[in-house]
Amino acid sequence: MRKSHGTIYVGIDVSKDKLAVAIAGGERGDEVLSLGTFENTPASVGKLLKKISGRGDISACYEAGPTGYGLYRQIRAAGCECCVVAPSLIPVRAGERVKTDRLDALRLARLLRAGELTPVWVPDETHEAMRDLVRARESAAEDQRHKRQLVSAFLLRHGRVYQRSKPWTMRYRRWLQTLTFDHPAHQIALQEMLQAERNASERLDRLTGHIEALVPDWTLAPAVNALQALRGVALISAVTFMAEVGDVRRFETPVKLMAYLGLVPSEYSTGKTTRRGGITRAGNARVRHKLIEGAWTYRLQARPGERKLYILREQSPEVQDIAWKAQSRLTTRYRQLIQRGKKPTVVTAAIAREMAAFMWDIARRTMPAH
Repeated sequence: MRKSHGTIYVGIDVSKDKLAVAIAGGERGDEVLSLGTFENTPASVGKLLKKISGRGDISACYEAGPTGYGLYRQIRAAGCECCVVAPSLIPVRAGERVKTDRLDALRLARLLRAGELTPVWVPDETHEAMRDLVRARESAAEDQRHKRQLVSAFLLRHGRVYQRSKPWTMRYRRWLQTLTFDHPAHQIALQEMLQAERNASERLDRLTGHIEALVPDWTLAPAVNALQALRGVALISAVTFMAEVGDVRRFETPVKLMAYLGLVPSEYSTGKTTRRGGITRAGNARVRHKLIEGAWTYRLQARPGERKLYILREQSPEVQDIAWKAQSRLTTRYRQLIQRGKKPTVVTAAIAREMAAFMWDIARRTMPAH
């Protein structure tokens, strides 16, 4: 490749230990070349950038993955352009049956030059730390659910039925300690499962406490507090939304946020035929699940709860108006859809989609300036 002072497009296939690198010139007809593999270390990356920089301005990309954003931050710190691209949105030719690191790097460089790649939003280090904490809590909550399911399944197999409707209260736990079995192995198995459930619950409580302690010092704390004015949105839901979505201002309209969360209907239309299906379920599943959980609360009559009154009192009149508008609209919408014979699951997905729009509006009004 001739030495050029234009833009050099760099495709990087990242793995744990190695980087496969390819470069493409700025012109469409320029050749795309593989530079080989390099060590995935800061020192090796620094030497590589210094070597390539003599050819022109660098615009690099690599796929989002488990290696994180360290490479992105190093390339940006060196004064070069870089983007992290969504793997699921990378165009793939139907006839391609060979996949190697070298070919992936060549394809990334070629597609980056053509403008065919979709970048993902990269959080700063503080935001990424909060997101990791939120995901750790989600993992703990899932572990707790699994441990409780094991206990419930064990009791069901042995015909032990709790007569009250609400499990896992202190009354329920006392009832569990009164259970006896003829064989000691069954007694030991139950006690071990209960101990595992207690450990999971304590871990979940610890992580929840850490989130509550760290949120006030987070730059997005005003948005987190304001989002809780909405029905169906508590602290963990608000923190999850802001940690996963980040800067909502990158979505020009709420419809784009809905699509990012996978809450818009799927569609297959051709010619005069229009077919729409269920929601796409694309994008961020964590936020989508939280919104659908919160959407169930709109089956109730529109009125602020006792706890919400204390939260609303601390919000601006603007946020209070949006929260009441959302509650009055979505409760009416829920009732109308149910009366039309829609399934409750379909209704909650529709309500969750509109919830995302109200959350987008509140968040962009309360986020700190750039």
